[in-house]
Amino acid sequence: MSTKATGDPLWVRVTLIAITVGFFLLFLFLPLALVLVEGLKKGVEVFWAAWTEPAALSALGLTLMTTAIVVPLNAAFGVAAAWAITKFTFRGKAFLISLLDLPFAISPVIAGLVFVLLLGSRTPFGEWLGTFGIKIIFSTPGIVLATLFVTFPFVARELIPLMQAQGREEEEAALTLGARGWQIFWRVTLPNIKWGLLYGMVLCNARAIGEFGAVSVVSGHIRGQTNTVPLHIEILYSEYSITASFAVASLLVLLALITIALKAWLESRFDKQEKETGV
Repeated sequence: MSTKATGDPLWVRVTLIAITVGFFLLFLFLPLALVLVEGLKKGVEVFWAAWTEPAALSALGLTLMTTAIVVPLNAAFGVAAAWAITKFTFRGKAFLISLLDLPFAISPVIAGLVFVLLLGSRTPFGEWLGTFGIKIIFSTPGIVLATLFVTFPFVARELIPLMQAQGREEEEAALTLGARGWQIFWRVTLPNIKWGLLYGMVLCNARAIGEFGAVSVVSGHIRGQTNTVPLHIEILYSEYSITASFAVASLLVLLALITIALKAWLESRFDKQEKETGV
C-alpha cells in the first residue's frame, strides 16, 4: 500500500481540508441557511402561511403523489434492467446500457418538449386519447411521465455494478437445488441487493421531488392543479412574493436534509453489507 497520501506534510493536509470545508460552507451550507433566513424574514406567521396556503398544499400534494408513483415504478424497472443486464448475455447489451444514460445526456426541458410533441392534444396520438377523455399534457399524467423519464436511470445504475460484483454463483447454486425463478429472486437476489435498491430509490426520490425543467414544460403552470413545489416557488418568485417563495423553498431544503440523512444511513448499511459479504 502506498504511503504517499498519508505521508504528505501537515500543511498540505490542513490546506486541502480547509479548502474542502470552505467550499462546502460557501456553496452549500451558506445558501441553504440564507433560504431559511429569507423565508423567516417577516416572521413565523408569514412563513407558516406560505406553507399552508391552498396553492402550496396543492403543489406539495401533487409533488408527493408524483413521487409516490414514480419511485416504485423506477424501482421495478431498475431491478428488471439490472437483472437482465447482469444475469443474461444477449446482443445489444452495450447499447441498452448506453440508453440508461440518456436522461443524463438530454436536457430535461428537451425531454418535456418531446412529450408535448408526442402526446399533446393537437398530435394524432393526443387527439386519439382525447376521444376517450384522456388528457396527458398539462395534467397530472404528463407530470408523472416527465418525472419518470428523468429519474429512471437512478435505481438501475445503482444496482448494475452491485449485481455484477456479486456474480451469478448464488443464483446458480439455488437453481441446481431446484429453486424457481421467483424463489431465487425473493430468497437470494433481493436480500443481496436490498440496501443498494433502497439507496437508488432515495436518489430517485430526491430527483423526483426537485425536478423542474421537464415538469415545467408539460404542466401548463395551472395554479392549484398542475404546479409542483418547484413550479410553485418559481411562480411566487416571478410575482415578487420573495419571502413566500423562500419560505416554500425551505420546505424543499427540509426534504433534502431528510434525504441526505436517509442516504447517509443507507450508505452505512450498504458498506456494512459489502464488508460482510466481501463484495
